[in-house]
Amino acid sequence: MRPLRPFNFNTSAELFPAAIRKKKRAGFTYRRFGTAAEAVQFAMEQLPTDSLNGAYLQVEEARFDQNGIRSLYESEAFPLPRRSKPAQAAETDADAA
Repeated sequence: MRPLRPFNFNTSAELFPAAIRKKKRAGFTYRRFGTAAEAVQFAMEQLPTDSLNGAYLQVEEARFDQNGIRSLYESEAFPLPRRSKPAQAAETDADAA
């Protein structure tokens, strides 16, 4: 068995909408990104959850569904700054009080 290579966030990537949705309801159309990191960041920070549901990310021969995209975004190796979520900030403020 060949060892798994670490994921390369600098590889180009393609983001595809859910196949079963009509273009108008998908919220986005096919997009190509210079890096997988940019594609993951776009999917997690700019797409509504409804649009991400059923979409997939293609990086070389690998495909990542909504859960896979989320795992890449939450990975320690993710190279871009993550947008802080307002709900998390509110919880942090409440805990401090």
